[in-house]
Amino acid sequence: MQLTLWTYEGPPHIGAMRVATGMKGLHYVLHAPQGDTYADLLFTMIERRGQRPPVTYTTFQARDLGTDTAELFKMSVASAHERFKPQAMIVGASCTAELIQDDPGGLAAALGLPIPVIPLELPAYQKKENWGAAETLYRLVRGLAKPVEARRPRTCNILGPTALGFRNRDDVVEVKKILASLGIDVLVTAPMDATPADIARLPEAEFNVSLYPEISEQAARYLEKSFGQKFTTVIPIGVGATRAFIAEVAALAGVDATAVLSAQNARLPWYSRSVDSTYLTGKRVFIFGDATHAMAAAKVARDELAFNVVGLGTYSRELARPMRELAKEFGLEALITDDYLEVEKQVAELHPDLVLGSQMERHIAKRLGVPCAVISAPVHVQDFPARYSPQMGFEGANVIFDTWVHPLMMGLEEHLLHMFRDDFEFHEQAAPSHLGHRKQEDAPTAAAAPATVSWLPDAEDELKKIPFFVRKKARRNTEAYAAERGLAHITVETLYDAKAHFSR
Repeated sequence: MQLTLWTYEGPPHIGAMRVATGMKGLHYVLHAPQGDTYADLLFTMIERRGQRPPVTYTTFQARDLGTDTAELFKMSVASAHERFKPQAMIVGASCTAELIQDDPGGLAAALGLPIPVIPLELPAYQKKENWGAAETLYRLVRGLAKPVEARRPRTCNILGPTALGFRNRDDVVEVKKILASLGIDVLVTAPMDATPADIARLPEAEFNVSLYPEISEQAARYLEKSFGQKFTTVIPIGVGATRAFIAEVAALAGVDATAVLSAQNARLPWYSRSVDSTYLTGKRVFIFGDATHAMAAAKVARDELAFNVVGLGTYSRELARPMRELAKEFGLEALITDDYLEVEKQVAELHPDLVLGSQMERHIAKRLGVPCAVISAPVHVQDFPARYSPQMGFEGANVIFDTWVHPLMMGLEEHLLHMFRDDFEFHEQAAPSHLGHRKQEDAPTAAAAPATVSWLPDAEDELKKIPFFVRKKARRNTEAYAAERGLAHITVETLYDAKAHFSR
């Protein structure tokens, strides 16, 4: 066991709580000691929900360990049923309560309640939060879903969105818009906003949309095996993936997607073809987060923004295999770890131009002075915006465009400020332009480069990547830098050495 300050995922009972909190009519009784009730803060303070999660804690204390904690748990279950009157209940133990082995499932079953009571066995010392959420959804589906005589044509379920999920609320809205444009009805969205009765009728749909495989894939596979429902495998993050998703669901529903594909509304493809995008071409990017968002981000970075992915990884060990396969496509070795110090070490070694990650990587990037955009949980309050801000669909591609490009553009502004700080018009002592200009002859000038200084072809190509309005300044500064050091040829390394010198 390793002591750590930060963690990418909480214990598995937090995952169960995310499922319960996202649903309606479901109550979670958690056998937990006093002090393990901190999880409420995740929903009321981080996600800014207006109500507490539907969780009852036994909150036994140290003095209770010498008595009957099992009886305390049964009293809590009976009290929760009487007070909240849920359609169904899930019961389990926190990581600390797991050690006393009170068997919450057996104790709850002995009460003979008139509603379904589903026990959760979540090994807190082997598994973590996302696994706990996936296992909880699977257990609910397995315990509540009922066979049907016939499925409804052109209908689907959306599986995976939970409470405390990164942009889950807005992703669902965007995906529903896409499905509606294809004439496909959404029967149930689960766990988010679903009731136990909704879980029971999941098999009525023609197929399932698996939005977040970390949470939904286990349940989707069970539904396919038990009820013959196929499920989607494409995650609609980015323009290319959204188009592939539309084609996939259209094939599953037997509808024509031509009109929908031709009516896309995303600015990212237009920007990628524009002159302005040349500043972004080849930017070195490091990506880390949950597997779903990290793998999608890598494809968007490479295929839609022409970034150079120099590092790729995830803390989602359950999806380590597909992550390693994707990393191999990029000529990389995937970083599979839940130790933020390993992530920080790799970021420091790679010196990327942009980091795409969770709030952990945001802290790392800030400390290292690298631009960062958040693409994955774990996240903080600022990543649960009040505005509509999806990651999926064509509108999600627009949000990604803003989120990723703006940090780089701000970096360009800082670079320009450094580059022009000694310019006769723009340095700190220069008078405002409306009050007049200093004479050209009074301006400080860089040392003239000797005629023997020449630019090598690769350096000339690199110079062309610099925006045209500062290119001449960059050329003068680089030639002056080379002249001061007696260099006869300017290489790419000389260009970047000069940039670093004049940015101090």
